[in-house]
Amino acid sequence: MATLDDVRRIAAELPGSEERTSAGGVTWFVRSKPYVWECHPWPSIPDEVREIIGNELVLGVKIADAIEARALRHMDAHTFLPQTTKWSEPKIAFRMAGIDAEHLRELVIEAWRVQAPRYLRREYDEAHPAAEDAMPLP
Repeated sequence: MATLDDVRRIAAELPGSEERTSAGGVTWFVRSKPYVWECHPWPSIPDEVREIIGNELVLGVKIADAIEARALRHMDAHTFLPQTTKWSEPKIAFRMAGIDAEHLRELVIEAWRVQAPRYLRREYDEAHPAAEDAMPLP
């Protein structure tokens, strides 16, 4: 099962990434924009999702668009949860227990790319040429 320490290791490779802790848990930011966060069972979350979040480690990540969220939910509806709230869309929440290390890495890096400015994406791509081939700059 993936852990928050796995997220920390991935985030440490991403330029401009910083971790902050608050009453809501741990959140990773790039240039003051959240890209990965620990989900908590806030009252505004639907009951069935709030129960899962209250009993398991669940993370939320920024994604490129709502189509990607639907595709992830279709791919694995047990791991990728229904919409939690409307704030900060597009995003997806997922059960860490259902994510392997490689998929976690993809989710975290893609979330960072969605929020990172172009110069930081370029810096990352120059340091990781294989990543540049997989995810070109917009």
